[in-house]
This record gives sequence, structure tokens and C-alpha cells, in this order.
Amino acid sequence: MPGFPSPPIALTIAGSDSSGGAGIQADLKSFSALGVFGASVITAITAQNTRTVAAVEPVSPAMIAAQIDTVFGDLDVRAVKIGMLGGPDVITVVADRLTALLAANPIPVVLDPVMVAKSGDPLLPDEAVSALRERLIPLATVLTPNLPEAARLLDRAPAQTPDEMRAQGKALCALGATHVLMKGGHASGETCTDLLIGAEPLTLTAPRQHTANTHGTGCSLSSAIAAGLAQGMTVPDAADRAHGWLQGAIAAADELAVGLGHGPVHHFHALWRQA
Repeated sequence: MPGFPSPPIALTIAGSDSSGGAGIQADLKSFSALGVFGASVITAITAQNTRTVAAVEPVSPAMIAAQIDTVFGDLDVRAVKIGMLGGPDVITVVADRLTALLAANPIPVVLDPVMVAKSGDPLLPDEAVSALRERLIPLATVLTPNLPEAARLLDRAPAQTPDEMRAQGKALCALGATHVLMKGGHASGETCTDLLIGAEPLTLTAPRQHTANTHGTGCSLSSAIAAGLAQGMTVPDAADRAHGWLQGAIAAADELAVGLGHGPVHHFHALWRQA
């Protein structure tokens, strides 16, 4: 419509969370909350709630490829976020399609190496880790592992100190990622520290918030970074805005009171309060 410019578009490639707190659903909510139109490629369907992942059914690689090609064939995608992929065959098809598409039209890619659900249920088998390391990390503008994920990607023990976090972030950059955001939420202490490793390093800190409602934090943070990149922000600026926005979403999470386990963060904490 005249007078209403089209918003930038970001694409999420991830699994569906039937409880709405993580995965595709969290990604689309994060995009919308930050003013970006979200498109999606679903890689798996989960029967999931705030307490458990009861079942996972993968989408066929052919269907995943068709979704990617169809979205890129029509939409002006400005950034891609990759989340849960499930297995080496899915990683391969996503890597193949994105490699071809990015060669013609380079755009930022945010890779969240989802391996374990908040409930503790595994989401990525061991045989898929090497495929993720070799095929997708080199495509990543920003890789966003938490401490256990970074350790698994590097076959090391989880980092315990900021110096160890930096060292592991640099090792992941050496695998091909342009930037690595080492998320420190799994560390101890009353201050959470995230370290952006790359050409423009950044340290992001926040007081630890004591709430059980943190379902979808990793998905939401990586999607918020992708939203910023789709809007033309630099990686440090996108990471800084995403970090602040997520802290607000966690602070307001208890207001939602969704589910009986690890409830979701409040993606629309700023918008719903204004309504």
C-alpha cells in the first residue's frame, strides 16, 4: 500500500515447537517484535511442551530444499537464521542450497547450533555434529553457541572462565564462522556474560534473572540478531540490541505463566504493555 514501506524479510530454517515457545514459533515472534517480516522453512515437527519433547518427526530433505528454493524464488530475504536441523542429511541439504543461493546473493547467516532442548532432551545426534561443523559453520556470519554447545563442537570441556570462552570462540572462528557469540548463561555467578568474538569484539553483561521461564532464549536471541542484520545493522549493533531485548523478554516471562515447566520468554513484552 502507498505510504507503507515493505519491512525487511528474514528467513528461519528450524524445527517447529508445538508449545510455541521455541523453534520456528519463537523465531517468527522475535522477528515480528523487532519489526521484521518472518518467513520459515520447517525442518522437523516436534510434539513438545514446557516439560518435555515427546516426539520428533523430521521433514524430508526434498521438502526442505523445496521450501528454501520457493522462499528465495519470490521473497527478498535479507538474513537467514538456522536453528534445529536434526540430522546429517538435513544439514547437507540446507548447506547445499544456501551455498548455491549465497554465491549469487550474499546475505548474513546466523547459526544457532541447537543440540539439546531446555527440557534436556537431545535434538542433534552425534553423527550430525561433524556435518554441522564442516558444512554450516563456514557459512555463518554469526555462530551463537552456549557453553555446552561450543564444547561439543570443539570436543572440549565447557569453558569455565571468560578467557576460556574467548579461546573457544576463536577456535570456532577458525572453523570458518565470521563471528562467534559465546553465550555465558550456563556459567555460574550472578552476572551473565556473553562474548562476541570477531573483528569487532564485544562484551555483553546482565544480572542473572532467577526465573524458570527461559524456554526459547537461544532461539530468540539468534533470531533477534538475524532481525538486526536484515535491517542493515552491523553484527555488534545487532548483537547488542538483541541482548537488551532478550533481557526484557526474560524479565517479563513470569507474566505469561504458560505451561507447568520451563515456560517461554515474553517476546512481546514491549508491545503488549503499550496496547
